[in-house]
Amino acid sequence: MTNAGRTDELPYRLIATDLDGTLLRPDHTVSARTRDALTAATAAGAAHIVVTGRTVPVARHILDDLGYQGLAVCGQGSQLYHAGEHRLLTSVTLDRQVAQLALAKLEAEIGPLALAAARDGLDGEVLFGEGYRMDHDGMSLVSFTDPAELWSEPISKLYIQHPELGDDALADAARTAAGGLVGVTMAGAGLVELLPLGLTKATGLSLAARRLGMTAADAIAFGDMPNDIPMFGWAGHGVAMANAHRDLKAVADEITASNTEEGIAVVLEKLFPAARR
Repeated sequence: MTNAGRTDELPYRLIATDLDGTLLRPDHTVSARTRDALTAATAAGAAHIVVTGRTVPVARHILDDLGYQGLAVCGQGSQLYHAGEHRLLTSVTLDRQVAQLALAKLEAEIGPLALAAARDGLDGEVLFGEGYRMDHDGMSLVSFTDPAELWSEPISKLYIQHPELGDDALADAARTAAGGLVGVTMAGAGLVELLPLGLTKATGLSLAARRLGMTAADAIAFGDMPNDIPMFGWAGHGVAMANAHRDLKAVADEITASNTEEGIAVVLEKLFPAARR
């Protein structure tokens, strides 16, 4: 799964795939069929870009295991990473004073939150506080008890959880209370995140595409969660997995099979004849 050169005869020259719930199966592997389909598409001249909510430290080991060598948009668009060179190309951090104000506004409406934060950089740790249900694998975790620790270094994003509200309700409450200060997205079960205002997967993907000399019209995007909605809005064609969140399915141009049923391969085999088995 590597990036290739430009050709104008392809249905799409840029293939953007989310990781969890999309490219990856539940065991964090990619099926041979999906690998073959992506290999055939890139051999034909398309570029494959991973676009994930995971920050670079959390995504890096997965990308290495996959043998991925291209550009990866990480941290909901906050980081552009060159996987082959293990190099962070660009990084946008969340203003910590703004984040504290956003949290204060939200907690004034719905009560105390459990918090975690992803520190910036190639080796940034994930800090998590009391009550935060940290069941997200692949993270380098450090617990904190003093709130000052949360703000002591630059952070990419905050994770928030509420003792009673579900993910969708919490995200809606955060948008209502603090949507003018921070971006709010839901990336998976237990993953409601606060981001720099205006930052989305679409902004990160557009930056990566410009580096490759491509535009939105060149792109087909695959995803499964609400954090993929902006990416679908940017790309020429958005494909939701069968296991996708209802909000993403509502804006998708197409719905394919689930990640466990090789939904990406199903679509690419139709678009790229060489990918057909």
